[in-house]
Amino acid sequence: MMRADGFDRRPFFVREQRERTMDEDQIDFGDDGGGYDADDWTRLIAFTGRVATLDDVQARKAVFALGDTEDPRVIDMDLPQPLIWWEADGEQAAVAVQAESHIGPDGDEMDVLGLILPDGGAALALLEDCDLVDDTDPVWRRLVAEAVDEDAATD
Repeated sequence: MMRADGFDRRPFFVREQRERTMDEDQIDFGDDGGGYDADDWTRLIAFTGRVATLDDVQARKAVFALGDTEDPRVIDMDLPQPLIWWEADGEQAAVAVQAESHIGPDGDEMDVLGLILPDGGAALALLEDCDLVDDTDPVWRRLVAEAVDEDAATD
């Protein structure tokens, strides 16, 4: 996706979907595929402490790994973190489980979040496209409910 200033917001490597499996760092979520509702999102496991590598993504420990960037750093923030992601299709509930800052090849700094969506899917977003909220936020709770319950979306 291109921003108005011509900056290509797409990362150099994105893992958009991942499955959670049982290993020493993860919990078996059973039939929900890693999804969550507004009351059990805290069970999501954050990737913190260092910048992720492709090996971390392939091991299903991180949502994304970026290449061809300079000065990669971990963003100091509490994770997991509920948020509202403003994407092209509107607002969407998500939980950030990874946060990194990178300098792209054009010199622009990108603060990037690895997100888990209520249905268990994963996505990548720029921090500037997200509003950090707490789990009592009524909009976030409604968006989560709508994402996991098709009947709630039509009410």
